[in-house]
Amino acid sequence: MRRATKAGLLAMVAVAAVGCATTKFNSTWTAPGAGPLNFKGKKVVGLIVSKDEGVRYGAEDALAREITKQGAIGVAAYTQIPKELIQDKEKAKEFLEKAGVVGAVVMRVVGKDQQVTASSPSMYWGAPNYATFWGGGYYGWGWGAVYDPGYVRTDTIVTVEILIYSLEQNKLVWAAQSQTTNPSKVGPFIQELTAEVAAQLKKQGLTR
Repeated sequence: MRRATKAGLLAMVAVAAVGCATTKFNSTWTAPGAGPLNFKGKKVVGLIVSKDEGVRYGAEDALAREITKQGAIGVAAYTQIPKELIQDKEKAKEFLEKAGVVGAVVMRVVGKDQQVTASSPSMYWGAPNYATFWGGGYYGWGWGAVYDPGYVRTDTIVTVEILIYSLEQNKLVWAAQSQTTNPSKVGPFIQELTAEVAAQLKKQGLTR
C-alpha cells in the first residue's frame, strides 16, 4: 500500500540498499507553450517539502549542488528562509525575491512501498530427464541434481513529486512523478534524480 511518509525524505536514508538505486518516471507534464528555460547563471532555489529539518537541510544542499551543475546558481531554501517562517508563504516570497531567486525546483516524497519478488525453482516436467524413470531418466538425474530453492527479494520503492517553477512568472513550468528503487543515501539519491530530471528536460526541449 502506498502512503506518504510522515518524515518525508527520511525514507531516503532509512532504506537499506539492495543493489544500485534506479529511477524512472511514471509521468511528466509540461506547461502549454513553455519554451526553453533560461535559468543559466541565475539563482534557483532547491526546496524539499519535509517537516524533518535535519533531512531537509542535507537534501536541499544536495539539490542545490545539482542545480548548479546544470548551469544555474543553486541555493538551498533553508539558507534563504528562516525555519520558523518556512510555511509562511508571504514571508517566503519576500525572502526569495530579496535574494533575487528566479526559479524553484521542488521535491516531495509522496509514497514509499515495499515490493516483494519471489522466484521458485523452474520445473521442466516435459524435459528428457523427467520423461522416463530408469536409464537416462529421472532416477539417476534426480539424485544428482542440486536443489535450488529460488529466492525472495524485497525492494523499497520511493515515489517523489518533482516540480519546476518560474518565480518570475509565478508559473509551474514542468512536473513529474518518479519512482526510485532502493535509494540508500540522500546525496546519491538527489544526484541520480536530478540527473534524470535534466535528461528529461533536454529530451523535451526545455533546456538547450
